Amino acid sequence: MNAKLAPGLYIVATPIGNLGDLSPRAAGILRDADVLCVEDSRVTGKLLSHIGVKRSMLPYHDHNADKVRPQLIARMATESVALTSDAGTPLISDPGYKLVRDAREAGIAVVTIPGPCAAVAALTVAGLPTDRFLFLGFLPSKAKARDDAIAEIASVRATLVFYESGPRLGVTLAALAKGLGDREAGVARELTKAYEECVTAPLSALAARYTDAPPKGEIVIVVAAPGEATFAIDSDAALLDALKTLSVGQAASEVAKLTGIDRRTLYSRALELKGSA
Repeated sequence: MNAKLAPGLYIVATPIGNLGDLSPRAAGILRDADVLCVEDSRVTGKLLSHIGVKRSMLPYHDHNADKVRPQLIARMATESVALTSDAGTPLISDPGYKLVRDAREAGIAVVTIPGPCAAVAALTVAGLPTDRFLFLGFLPSKAKARDDAIAEIASVRATLVFYESGPRLGVTLAALAKGLGDREAGVARELTKAYEECVTAPLSALAARYTDAPPKGEIVIVVAAPGEATFAIDSDAALLDALKTLSVGQAASEVAKLTGIDRRTLYSRALELKGSA
């Protein structure tokens, strides 16, 4: 029989794509907590089904948080309350910090069950410095507010990390290139999933790549600090990667956008690489 969880608030990180990333400790908390607060019961329900758990869930999100929060704080005095978001670590660009703040003010124990976080995952694969970084979440959708937000952080000497959606990606990358200069950057998507990728190139090249071909899935943009040393793009490696899913002509066009190398030159090289593969 599992030991009963002590009363308090448990912050539970959940997978950002690959369900195998759920830790045994997190699975135990999701199973044993007296109250399970979720951003979307349909999303968390799939995770519970994966670990063979069927239980009730209490919605907790931006639209009902102010109403639900006082009740939850009261229950934490005698019950264990677990908080999850749809994916990743709660409170990272998700609702929840006010619940933690109020719990601490009430003298309630707050316990973290760490795990996946898309921002950190993107940093690990982008090849940019990670000793100092600034997470900025989603930029504003309106152009003026977005440009003002970018101007505020233009001089920050740290790797910048943003979340973005597919339809807005090209516009956001172009705005970053305009406001920050043509810095090296990475676009990471489908992290931990079968089609995970991280495309690295100058911001202008990334904007050109995605403006007319917005990708699907959750996206993280990672941008180098001002004056950061650039990384070279290996055109052969880029061609080989592109040839896995694209025709020779399409691969040449894609890599031309990333590198600035003449498409005809890349087409000839792609033919050679394909013939020797």
